[in-house]
Amino acid sequence: MFRIRKEFHFSASHRLSHLPDDHQCARLHGHNYIVVVELAAKALNPDGFVRDYHDLKPLKTHIDDHFDHRHLNDVLEGPSTAENLARHFFDWCAARWPETSAVLVSETPKTWAEYRP
Repeated sequence: MFRIRKEFHFSASHRLSHLPDDHQCARLHGHNYIVVVELAAKALNPDGFVRDYHDLKPLKTHIDDHFDHRHLNDVLEGPSTAENLARHFFDWCAARWPETSAVLVSETPKTWAEYRP
């Protein structure tokens, strides 16, 4: 199996209002997010790629237009967790690129959430 990954960045605020008031994530805060999309294929296309990295530019546009410097509670259905972001970006990517195999989202340098069906 061949796999490629591409990384994207954005900054946003959120709060997890369903958590107890004394939980730090219940308060308004922000992160510098990293989104990594992974695509996989058993065989390469005629150009020798799983997919040309340039084809992934629409994801950057989607992130820039809808997520960067936004309040995630206003743009994401359900709790604005890294797990839900990973699922959102996976579904968005898989609708465009059938080779999409996983999406990872980081809120901090030490934390990652992954959605892989």
